[in-house]
Amino acid sequence: MKLITFVTCLYILTAFNHAAAGSEAQKDTMLIGEWKLDMTPNNPDDNNFAKMSINKIEKGRVYGEFYRDGVKMQNGVINRQANKTTVALVSSDNSGSYNSTFYLDGDMLYGSTHAIEREFVATWTATKQ
Repeated sequence: MKLITFVTCLYILTAFNHAAAGSEAQKDTMLIGEWKLDMTPNNPDDNNFAKMSINKIEKGRVYGEFYRDGVKMQNGVINRQANKTTVALVSSDNSGSYNSTFYLDGDMLYGSTHAIEREFVATWTATKQ
């Protein structure tokens, strides 16, 4: 009887882990691709857009470009706690370094970018192209 209980518990845990892994893979697939970033989501009359390209997610790391072509993501990491997919990354250009973080909610990204040397923080949204 103990063996049957143990095997049943093992089966349930294995099924749960496979379902969670499938869900993570599905969210990763949703993130990979081209995104249009609205840098002023509170102002519908402004056309201040940037872009992000997520090329690969592997072993907890996120790879791609952020803000414009040629600006590589650095130290991109993904977190899947509390049933929420969150990504943090660093990027830089001639004006300094930027720490950005965003989370996936449905088919939208909601993020913020902290420009260290320029001393500002911006919130943004993104839609997949």
